Amino acid sequence: MVGAGGHGLATAYYLAKNHGIRDVAVVERGWLGGGNMARNTTIIRSNYLWDASAAIYEHSLKLWETLAEELDYDLLFSQRGVMSLAHSLHDVREGQRRASANRLNGIDALWLDPEACREVCPILNIDPEVRYPVLGATFQPRGGIARHEHVAWGYARAADALGVDLIEGCEVQGIDVTDGRVTGLRTSRGPIRAGKVALVAAGHSSLLAEMAGFTLPITSHPLQALVSELLQPVHPTVVMSNAVHVYVSQAHKGELVMGAGIDSYNSYAQRGSFHVIEHQMAAALELFPIFARAHVLRTWGGIVDTAPDASPIIGVTPVENLFINCGWGTGGFKATPGSGWVMAETVATGRPHELARPFALERFVTGDLVDEHGAAGVAH
Repeated sequence: MVGAGGHGLATAYYLAKNHGIRDVAVVERGWLGGGNMARNTTIIRSNYLWDASAAIYEHSLKLWETLAEELDYDLLFSQRGVMSLAHSLHDVREGQRRASANRLNGIDALWLDPEACREVCPILNIDPEVRYPVLGATFQPRGGIARHEHVAWGYARAADALGVDLIEGCEVQGIDVTDGRVTGLRTSRGPIRAGKVALVAAGHSSLLAEMAGFTLPITSHPLQALVSELLQPVHPTVVMSNAVHVYVSQAHKGELVMGAGIDSYNSYAQRGSFHVIEHQMAAALELFPIFARAHVLRTWGGIVDTAPDASPIIGVTPVENLFINCGWGTGGFKATPGSGWVMAETVATGRPHELARPFALERFVTGDLVDEHGAAGVAH
């Protein structure tokens, strides 16, 4: 397993737990959970539009609801609800359509008018005269947040207890392929022979694929976010806005967590353009005037792999026994348990899990895409 972020650690855990495969090595060039896992939105939801997306994210959300007990580790999972605002007639129609599609798929989804939005989140500004007036919102009550590093540590501890080897400071420098079949890895700590290899390394998937001799249709972009100083609890839910690409939640310790849409240019730099975060702050302050005097504590940028249809790539590759899990874009954290579950079965059996089949690499040849661009336009 290449990559000791949330998805890699979850895959290793479920390989051992669900399939009894414990001869697993997870190699990580840095440290456990030190990549995108430490630089994400912490938001968890399953209210995606298309059936394939809704199915895998809802499977993940159901796993989230019992995960702390299963791992015997406090993940600070809080189902405080996720609200997605509508600021235009187009937003309203899209939101109502998505809420209806969610209910048809058995996913909790409500449509709120502006007054109902304020009942859920009293600090939200619903003045109709502002630049981005709140015309309503979708709301998923079972959505929420979790503490990202706790999730990584919880999976790592559980996988280790089942016999999985976790190897930090081990950079992959080459992938050995013989007669079209993967045979091992070349790493900074020496060669590793392996009958199966899974690539689960957000932000670096295309580089790893090139080592194996094939190309992935993904691009990498910075995704910026920030946290404020510690504040008293004032924000009871998660609020997102597709139109202005901003989300706001309040962490358990009290800091506000705010993020923006991805930077438009391709980059591996863990920082981004200042105007992106500046625009995000301006929009956030209009929605939440109470935050005007809060101070920024720190900012960061994660690197997200994004497929052309804003949906993940999960499954087999042109190289036999080499598997790929990438391209989650801004949806990676919320998918962590579900992604690990389906990836583990795919690796164990050599065949894609039922929920993973729509996300096969071959869809970019057949044109059978899962286009979540319109339904998940905001970066989380």
